[in-house]
Amino acid sequence: MFRLNSEQKVFNLNGIRIGGQPGENPPLLIASMFHNKDRILEDRKTGKFDRNRATELIRKQEELSRKTGIPAMVAMVANSPEEAQVYIDFYLETTDMPFGIDMWVAEKRAKATEYIAKLGVQDKFLYNSITPWDKDIKGQVERLKDLGIKHVVIQAFDDQDQTPAGRLKSLEDILSQGADSFETIIVDTSVMNLPSTSFSLIANRLIKEKLGLPCGGAYSNGTHMWKESKEEWGLEGFRAMDAVTQGMSSVLWSDFNFYGPIVTASRIFPAVATAHILMSTLVYDETGEIGESESLPINRYFADFVQKVREGGARRKKSKS
Repeated sequence: MFRLNSEQKVFNLNGIRIGGQPGENPPLLIASMFHNKDRILEDRKTGKFDRNRATELIRKQEELSRKTGIPAMVAMVANSPEEAQVYIDFYLETTDMPFGIDMWVAEKRAKATEYIAKLGVQDKFLYNSITPWDKDIKGQVERLKDLGIKHVVIQAFDDQDQTPAGRLKSLEDILSQGADSFETIIVDTSVMNLPSTSFSLIANRLIKEKLGLPCGGAYSNGTHMWKESKEEWGLEGFRAMDAVTQGMSSVLWSDFNFYGPIVTASRIFPAVATAHILMSTLVYDETGEIGESESLPINRYFADFVQKVREGGARRKKSKS
């Protein structure tokens, strides 16, 4: 279950390792800022926002990332290229974490990407995303290559076949149009609602098994769109559901997670770190190995336990030989 037969690709995004066998690297957690109803927003048209509060939120994510060993970045939502420029300038002045821009309209996204290329920060930028709904994928790829874009998200989804196999088919179609030529390719397997999250997780495994590409998803789509959960269970119940879903999803063949509003970092990082610790020992039971990386949560928090487990495994191997 936790050892894939095919070779797994590991990409480097501004020093962050993404991909590999389950348990090899911690998942990249990607927050959202400046989304609709984000309380730091004051005037979207002019890009005015509470800079002090935005800085506090970024610092909190940085702190949680350092403590847990789980890498992090931010995807900033904007409606226009001009608005995106304000957020990009602020972000680059504030943190060294990589970043993305979340803009649904392809042409506006392209204009914002031109600004990123103008600044020369392509190494820090994750393009989000090439989608099956884009009208000219080949043209988009050529434009991105001309701008020196290195790291991209490909969204995999098939309206006619919403099964995991449909997501794989959609991805292969996009890759065949030139999208396989970037330095980093990570696959968003399109979470549509809470129960369909399982389809995305299964698609993660299918894609990793066949193509070896890092996979993940916006698991917050499944939780935050279930509005009725707050009516059923209250705010605390919603928070518990959100943390459980995202922690569980992050370790089922996931190399990254768009986890939703950055304000939720205080619950998401502990949830994902806890889930990853448990996965590390599940991987050990299957493979006899625990990842060596110091950034793994289990190595951060339970180093003595890991040492004893490794020593015990070594003794068993020696006695068998």
